[in-house]
Amino acid sequence: MPAAPRAKTARSKRLALRRLAAADLDAVAAIDAVLSGRPRRAYFERRLAAARNQPELHLQYAAERSEGVCGYVLARVLEGEFGRTRPALRLEVVGVAPSAQGQGVGRALHGALEEEARERAIGELRTAAAWRDHAMLRFLDGLGYALADDHIIDCPVRAGHYGAGEEQPVDSPERDRPGDPNDYSAPSANDFEALARDTADVRALAATDLEDLVRIDRHFTGHERRAYMQKALDEALLDSAIRISLSARRDGVLAAYLMARADLGDYGRTEPVAVIDTLGVDPGYARQGLGRALLSQLFVNLAALRIERVETVVAKSNLELLAFFYRAGFAPGQRLGFAKAL
Repeated sequence: MPAAPRAKTARSKRLALRRLAAADLDAVAAIDAVLSGRPRRAYFERRLAAARNQPELHLQYAAERSEGVCGYVLARVLEGEFGRTRPALRLEVVGVAPSAQGQGVGRALHGALEEEARERAIGELRTAAAWRDHAMLRFLDGLGYALADDHIIDCPVRAGHYGAGEEQPVDSPERDRPGDPNDYSAPSANDFEALARDTADVRALAATDLEDLVRIDRHFTGHERRAYMQKALDEALLDSAIRISLSARRDGVLAAYLMARADLGDYGRTEPVAVIDTLGVDPGYARQGLGRALLSQLFVNLAALRIERVETVVAKSNLELLAFFYRAGFAPGQRLGFAKAL
């Protein structure tokens, strides 16, 4: 666990930057309610709890003056999400009280993130913003961000081709297996009308699945990312209310997995969105419908949670993965990705 950062003082002697603390929750939630137009206390409560559980993954600062907290910034270290093999820092939320805006508070908070990112040898900051959020776009432009190479795509849960009420049946894997045409002992109805999630054994990930996750991840990334997979699995098991983790098995073998999280406020969102950040299929089981099965079950779970939209980030060069998501009903969203090299 890294040592707690020293307090940082901005250029203005009256402004101090320090690590965000649990005692700041009321102040942060109050500022955010004014900025967003609705209360999101539960979101910040969860983000502070996540930082306590995994402090090495979270950078959270408060800006304080004599009258109290006047701004805050929350960021998270990206280790392997969205297929990454190098660490980055994801700017999730930044907010400044209206009375303190235009005085460099947001820039000072971002500067604290940059300083600590450099100390940790993190070479890039990433974030996203709605293309209509002109104030945030100006803020990011002034800090030196540029459009990222990745595509942010999303899909309304009800409109998804898998898991929705209108999901079309898919051919069962049994269709291609030889059998006795006179054997009526098998269920007669619908080997040929199974939904995507019925073509594999889809269930929640368990702690014992780590070795399989590492094995599959190594196949398609070419890197050993055990530490990242361990942290992602731990987070999924510790915070099941926010994390949605699924595995797909064939013949008792874990052959594919999907990890998503319920995003209840990142990037200024006021409605819950699910974000798929990790998806892997064992090459030996490729093109057997496992990705479709995972998405089908994910959409069912999201509908039960009343989450109406799902999002992911795909590298522009990954045409095969983009095609997979587009076939599932995804399309370019209303948010743009931004990156800043350090």
